Amino acid sequence: MSYLPVDSARPEPVRVGLIGAGWMGAFHARSLAERIPGATLAAIADPAIEPATKLAAELGVEKVTADAADLFADPAIDAVVIAGPIRFHAPLSIAAARAGKHVFCEKPGSTTLEELAEIEAAVAEAGVHWQIGFNRRYAADFLAARRDLAAGVVGTPQLLRSLTRDPGNGSIPHAARVPQWTMFLETLIHDFDALNWMNPGAEPISVHVFADALVEPSFKDAGFIDTAVATIRYSNGAIAVAEANFSALYGYDVRGETFGSAGMVQAGRATETAACRYTADGVGAETPRLNIELFADAYRDELADFAAHVAGRRDGTAAPEHGVPVTPGLADARRALALARACIESVQSGAAAGVAGSAPEGTHDGAGSVAR
Repeated sequence: MSYLPVDSARPEPVRVGLIGAGWMGAFHARSLAERIPGATLAAIADPAIEPATKLAAELGVEKVTADAADLFADPAIDAVVIAGPIRFHAPLSIAAARAGKHVFCEKPGSTTLEELAEIEAAVAEAGVHWQIGFNRRYAADFLAARRDLAAGVVGTPQLLRSLTRDPGNGSIPHAARVPQWTMFLETLIHDFDALNWMNPGAEPISVHVFADALVEPSFKDAGFIDTAVATIRYSNGAIAVAEANFSALYGYDVRGETFGSAGMVQAGRATETAACRYTADGVGAETPRLNIELFADAYRDELADFAAHVAGRRDGTAAPEHGVPVTPGLADARRALALARACIESVQSGAAAGVAGSAPEGTHDGAGSVAR
């Protein structure tokens, strides 16, 4: 008796170059190198060459450079993950697309809608896959809630809520170094995408924002914002609230909710697990303190989804199927950024602002359609 022959041919992993080896970039690097079967980390680029070299050595990556252009020129690189400062997201996305590289870009895709239009043109001309890092879509509870929405559990959405409370200790020592509109472009941008995603088929029309520096009031005159609430009106008549604060003493708190004509779905919780202790001191539970703790699986799953899309284009295989639209692309990046820019306009004017790209606000009928 002899062993039977086995076809051991496996698809080649997607060879990814990482741009930006900071906090989030390093987490993505470890995921690509160790946790995502369909991808491999082939190179790292970062102007801060010393920490990049150290990370590469830790992960067994042989190619390290201070210049992202080296990745674009490397025929062995299939795709890039852009995890550098947001001011570089647009030029790097454009350069990568023009070099024929598929792109995963951390949020936001750019800081202006004009830049995002340039990315869209470059991506369309090159025919590459471009994906943005809206990781909440991949969190198990948010994805379950979205599937319930698709199944009609909620009926017609009427009220939505999304919140982000970053962990802190009651002060923000680095407040002076935080760019002015970080609240909207880097924090609430996740909530804007979550609300858009959890109200399928509707478009944001207008937004009214109240924002302040309540954690670090001494920086308010410099334009610093650490607390904000945005009320958003959608084309189906639904009203949404997005809120954020930069210093939650109890931990990292991200939640979402959609209430509608037939019910409600919720996602997220403030506690790390469902485990809860009951003692003479009261009731308590552990809470997450880092984004890479709360969304560890979601961060990995979004990269796995990206690698599967790239491999699908290369090998002619079907794109991943999630049961509902999940993979966030340029249209999703544009809708979220349009909301962020409208929020900035609202803060500056003190009044409601229209959302670019949306139809003008009108009345809506009982079915949720807008009448002009």
